[in-house]
Amino acid sequence: MARPADPPDIVPDTEHRGIVAALPGGIRNYALLARFDRPIGWWLLFWPCAWGVLLAGGADRWALVLWLLLGSIAMRGAGCVYNDIVDADLDRKVARTASRPVASGAVSRRQAWVWLVALSLVGLVVLLQLRWQAQLVALASLAAVAAYPFMKRITWWPQAWLGLVFSWGLLVGWTEVRLADWDALAALYTGCVFWVIGYDTIYALQDREDDALVGIRSSALRLGGRVRAGVALFYLGAVVLWALSFWLLRPDWVALLALAPVALHLFWQVATLDQDDPDNPLARFRSNRFAGLLMALACWVVGNAGA
Repeated sequence: MARPADPPDIVPDTEHRGIVAALPGGIRNYALLARFDRPIGWWLLFWPCAWGVLLAGGADRWALVLWLLLGSIAMRGAGCVYNDIVDADLDRKVARTASRPVASGAVSRRQAWVWLVALSLVGLVVLLQLRWQAQLVALASLAAVAAYPFMKRITWWPQAWLGLVFSWGLLVGWTEVRLADWDALAALYTGCVFWVIGYDTIYALQDREDDALVGIRSSALRLGGRVRAGVALFYLGAVVLWALSFWLLRPDWVALLALAPVALHLFWQVATLDQDDPDNPLARFRSNRFAGLLMALACWVVGNAGA
């Protein structure tokens, strides 16, 4: 028996299509607006939070990790709603984003703002679970988050700005657990920024033609035929900086072996990246969910050993 056709409002890169398609139309529009149909986004926002907690020695702080997971889901959703409000006119011109709820008119801007506030209130509940220093660090991200949707209009490297934003949870998690070793934190954070630039450059490969037509800038367009080399350099920078962070906390060559699995995974992404296959970049991008887990395990090993 043939599978029933998806509702017309489900976007092409939706995951878990059966669950999303089963939602009532009105609720489905809000789920799509917050990208609940694509959990890869909140995984990528969450993993750096977990790295900060685990490498700082908070391996027993599982309640904190779960709070940060909830915050990542809510704030990634809020960020997507804000992005769609700002980018509605541009989204209508790109095939992959034209069916997004605000761009298509399925959700009005006013309704989107209400949904944004609701998601932000969930984030506020999470914020109140943190010590005041971590609260200040979290609040300091708001200006960078608000500026991000405009970066694709003014720079060829909006992925770098996304790196600053999507790595910020690392600073929050670390500050909640440890108010020390800022050099190790700086190396870990900068490496995370490089990782984000790498995987978001892969993601941007999907939209190169449409982006060029409507004037959206991206690292994938800037790098042109050197995307594989560019991603390789960003991933190499990430691994080197993560190794530096580990070394500053635990100057032991054995500790660096914990990075081998994530380093091999990132190498596999680069080696198997196929820019001409329309499905390959999205699959490699999504595989960073696993890369984040491997890095979390490495942070757990080193953070526990140094405790």
